[in-house]
Amino acid sequence: MSSLITEDEISHEQELVWLEDVSSLDYVRQSLDRLSSRRGKPAYHRDGRMVGYAVLGPKAKASRSSGTFRRRVFWLLPHDRDTDPEGLYATGAPAEAVDPGTIAPRVKGYKTERSEGGPPSAAMREIGTQLPL
Repeated sequence: MSSLITEDEISHEQELVWLEDVSSLDYVRQSLDRLSSRRGKPAYHRDGRMVGYAVLGPKAKASRSSGTFRRRVFWLLPHDRDTDPEGLYATGAPAEAVDPGTIAPRVKGYKTERSEGGPPSAAMREIGTQLPL
């Protein structure tokens, strides 16, 4: 889950590669996957589609036991809001989902009003503030 990803686990990220335009997506799911290389598009073995992945710098070390690298992968499932806006996640979002506008290399990303699918709260409207989009 994204809430379990720590900054030190992604400290060797060099860049993020987006496979599609994520500016119109309210959220993307993120996970740390064990992959065989620091770079390149990883194989994808989930339902749905991969929308992006992290590329690690040359100082990233492989696991001693498995020889793999932990890299972030960004993905969506068929029942996510972008495909099924009135479905399960019409409001709310999966635990591992974050607003793609808050993601950067070495920055884990955050939930926002946009990612949660709700309008700004009354308190936020009153002070004229919106959470990051």
